[in-house]
Amino acid sequence: MFDYSVLDRAIEKFGNEEKSLIAVLQEAQEHYRYLPKEIFPYLAEKLNVSEAKIFGVATFYENFSLEQKGKYVIKVCDGTACHVRHSVPILEALRKELGLSEEKKTTDDLMFTVETVACLGACSSAPAITLNNEIYPTMTPETAVALVKSIKEKEGK
Repeated sequence: MFDYSVLDRAIEKFGNEEKSLIAVLQEAQEHYRYLPKEIFPYLAEKLNVSEAKIFGVATFYENFSLEQKGKYVIKVCDGTACHVRHSVPILEALRKELGLSEEKKTTDDLMFTVETVACLGACSSAPAITLNNEIYPTMTPETAVALVKSIKEKEGK
């Protein structure tokens, strides 16, 4: 049985109407780390909106994800400043270390997700990555892999 209590609390906090949809989805995303398909019919009934509308909002905004993400989300910037300062080798090193690819973004144990983003807004510190929204500037493939290894060690993996 799926636990809808986080949704109930969000609806209580923001209201049970269509204008609350984005805020409720944000709460759900923060709790589950993605938007599970089980929440769509529940929210449709509670907010009196169609599942299609909820799906449309969930897929329109880049911050929402319909795929389960890892405990540690690493975003590798591939904006112009980072790209010309060699962000691609950082991405490749992270994928190799974690056994990921362009298609497979999350490790099987749900510990890590590696994504690319168009810009992190840290151009003067390029190449940059974020780890759970904390910026790590002037990265190299070696420092990125060392960061992952330190997390694995901390997590006992």
